[in-house]
Parts: sequence; structure tokens; C-alpha cells
Amino acid sequence: MLVCDLDGTLLNGQGTMSEATVAALRQAETAGIEVVIATGRRHGFAWQALAPVGLRPGTVLISSNGAVTRTFAGERMHRTSMPVATALLLCRQLGEFRNSLIFTFERTGPGAMIVEDLDALQRRIPRWVESNAHEIECVMPLERAFEHGDDLVQQPIQAMICGTLAHMEEALALLEDPAPEAALLRRNLSVHRTEYAVRDLCIVDLMPFGCSKGNAIARLAAERGIDAAEIAAIGDNMNDLDMLAFAGQAVVMENSAPELLAVASQNGWAVTASNHEGGAAQAILRMLEGTAAAPSMADGALAGNLHG
Repeated sequence: MLVCDLDGTLLNGQGTMSEATVAALRQAETAGIEVVIATGRRHGFAWQALAPVGLRPGTVLISSNGAVTRTFAGERMHRTSMPVATALLLCRQLGEFRNSLIFTFERTGPGAMIVEDLDALQRRIPRWVESNAHEIECVMPLERAFEHGDDLVQQPIQAMICGTLAHMEEALALLEDPAPEAALLRRNLSVHRTEYAVRDLCIVDLMPFGCSKGNAIARLAAERGIDAAEIAAIGDNMNDLDMLAFAGQAVVMENSAPELLAVASQNGWAVTASNHEGGAAQAILRMLEGTAAAPSMADGALAGNLHG
């Protein structure tokens, strides 16, 4: 199994996938390797970049940092959602940061994402707002988004806050508060950071407890009967950390967040060229060159040949 992150990994700085990267992914599928895409993007938003690639309909897409697993054909394999009580607690706990708070639901069209202050969000992440404007709905106060009960339709699959690196450090500090409500939140959430230091931007994904790319991949691998030693993962940010740690071979992009590059150095993980230089394609082709002569994937050939 080959697991690839999307933004900063398969996609270049323009948000597109090069012909070389597309060709490498197709070659991996042809060689009998299961290709899995694992992204922090929502399924629909990820699909915009993946639809032209031409991978098989049964190819798996893990979206929203592990909350939803679907095939490219749209078949849902797994979903983890956030209880409404946890969502309401987030609204109260984040206080002044709630104007950065976005709730994501597994639906399409207006209401797929709900915010309280679109103008504030537009100032922080204008590109993201422009790309998702057709699915964003403003609800004030945010709590009204959950007034119709706690069935699966009303439960968000994740929440997100964003802002400058310093601003998000302050927001995360609220979640570490010793007060009982903050402690309850910590027991019910998994927190994943995606940082872009050059843009002074940090996105904090607030997921249902235990929800992550790594756990989604571990679940899928168990269903497929694939051992971790037979899995390679490629990523570029801190929300990729647990999937990289799970895989038998971890490869990080040269353009990765500095914190992830430091972890890679400590663990001896391979570093490939940047996403601008097609680093993911280069890593995949090195893997394919190494496995072409290998008698069996079960001997760790996939993991062993991505070094360098």
C-alpha cells in the first residue's frame, strides 16, 4: 500500500498535480500497489484535484484527516462524527476565537461548512474562502447550527480554526486550560496542526477523539490484510505525522514543515525533493524500480526501496 498526502505532497504550489506525478500514481496501481490518498481536505474539495488523475474507481480517499473514508466511486467505507455536545462545548471554550471556527458536515452545497463570521474568515484565509464559498453558510450564533438534535445529519465530522502561527498558539492554550470544560474537551478531541510558516498560517483541525490519518490507514490496512511493513507513506505536514509513524517506510517532502523535518531526521525517514520539483513522483518511481525485481511484497520490499 502507498499512502500519499495531497496538498504540499502530490499537489504543487498552484494546487495542481503534474503529469509526472499522475503517471507515477498510475504506474503504482498497475504494479499491484494499492494507492490511497489521505488528506485534510473535505471529500468534495479533494475530489476536485483528484478527478482528472484517472485512478481506479475503487481507489480509497481518506478525507477530513481520517473522519471519512470513501472510494473514488463515492462508496462510503467509514465515517467518524463529532457529538453535538462536543461541538457546543467547543463554541463555548474557544471564546474570542469562535469567529475563526468552522464546522464541517458530510453533505454538499450550502451548509457543508458553517461559520459565524465570514468576513473575519475572509481576512484570515481568503483563498480558502473563495474556493469553498458555494458551500459555506453563516449561522449566528453558531450554536443554532445544532438546534435540531444529535442525529448523524446534525453531527459535524470536524471543526477547524485558523490564523497566524502566534494566534493559533493562543487558541491551543485555551484547550490546555485546567478548567473542567477544557479537560472534558481534551478527552473528546484529537487535535491536528497544519502549518505554513512562509504564509504565517496555521490550521488547527479539531477532530472526534481518535480520528486521524494514521488510525484510518491502520483500519484500512487491517481490512485489507496488509502489514504496516508493506506500507509506504508520503507527507509534508504535522497532520501527517501519525500516518508516517505507522507506515513501514516514511517519506517526507523537502518542503515539509520544519517540525516534521526535524522528526524525520530523528527517525531516519527519507526526504524527497519538494512538491515544486515532483518529489512525490520521484519517491514513487524509486519504489517501483526497487520492487520490480522483488519476488514478494511480503518481504518488506515496498518499505525497503523508498530509502534515499
